[in-house]
Amino acid sequence: MIRDSRGDKEFWSKWIKHSENNIVKDRAQINTPSGNPVYRPQFVWDVSRDILRLVLRRYSQGDPVSDLKKLFPDILDVWELSNRLADEVCAEYHLETCRDWIFELSSLNHYIWCFWLVGLALVLDIPDDQWRRLLALVGEEGKDILLDRVIVSRQPSRVIGSVLLHDKPYNRLLKAIDAPKEQQAIRLRAFVNYWYPELNRRGQEQPWWYQYGDPEKHPLEKGSYFGRWCIEGVAAVKAFDLDDSLCLGHENYPGDLLRPNGSGSHLIRPEPKRGWVSKLLRK
Repeated sequence: MIRDSRGDKEFWSKWIKHSENNIVKDRAQINTPSGNPVYRPQFVWDVSRDILRLVLRRYSQGDPVSDLKKLFPDILDVWELSNRLADEVCAEYHLETCRDWIFELSSLNHYIWCFWLVGLALVLDIPDDQWRRLLALVGEEGKDILLDRVIVSRQPSRVIGSVLLHDKPYNRLLKAIDAPKEQQAIRLRAFVNYWYPELNRRGQEQPWWYQYGDPEKHPLEKGSYFGRWCIEGVAAVKAFDLDDSLCLGHENYPGDLLRPNGSGSHLIRPEPKRGWVSKLLRK
C-alpha cells in the first residue's frame, strides 16, 4: 500500500528508479579524479543525503520497513568519506573549513538531518557498530536537550544539553515527552499537527526540502518530492514509549516504522487526480 498518496504508484516507481540510478552514477564518479577537489567533500555529502531521500521514497511507496535498514550503512559510509575528504582538503589548502554550509546543530537543516538519522537508527534497531559510527558523525554532545535525550535512550552515557536549539516546532515535542502520561498522546498529536507548518520559519532558516510537493512552488512533476515524514515523532515514541495512537493515520506520521510487521498505520487515500498538463507530460 502506498503510504504517501501525494504521488501515485507510477510516480514513486519512476523517482525511486531515478534515485537509484543517480546514486550509482555519483558513487562511481566519487572514485574518479576530481576537477574541483575543494568541492569534492560536499559532492560526496550530497550523495549521502540522496541515499536518505531514497530511503524515505521507498517508505512512501510502501516498501517493507525491513528493507530500509539495508541502506543505512551506505549513508554512514558516504558521510564518513565526506568528512575524511574535508579533512584532507583543509589540510592541503590550509582552509578553516571545506564546506560552504553550516555543519552543526545550530543549523536547522543539519539538526533535522541528525535527528532523522538518529530516529531511523532507533526505530530500525541498527546494530551497535553502526550506532557508534552514527554518534561519532553526529557529535555535538551536550548541545541540544531534545536530541541528546533521544540519544540517551540508547546511549545512557551521553551528556544532555540544557537548551533547545530550535524552539519551533520542537518545543511541542519536548512538552509531550515531559507531560504526564495521560496527556502525552494529545501533546504528541499536537506536535505532529504543527510540525510541518512551524518549520516554515519566516525570516529564518527553512528546511531545504520544505516546498517539495507544493503544487504552486515545487510541484510533483519536478521529481524532488520524497515525502513529508515526521521522523522526530516516531523517534520520541521509540525513545520514551509514548502513546502514538492519536497520530496513526496522520499524513505526516510514519507510524509503520514502529510497526514493521503490522497491518499498516496509514489511511488508504484515493490516488491524486492529475490535470491535463500532468497527463500530457507523462506521454
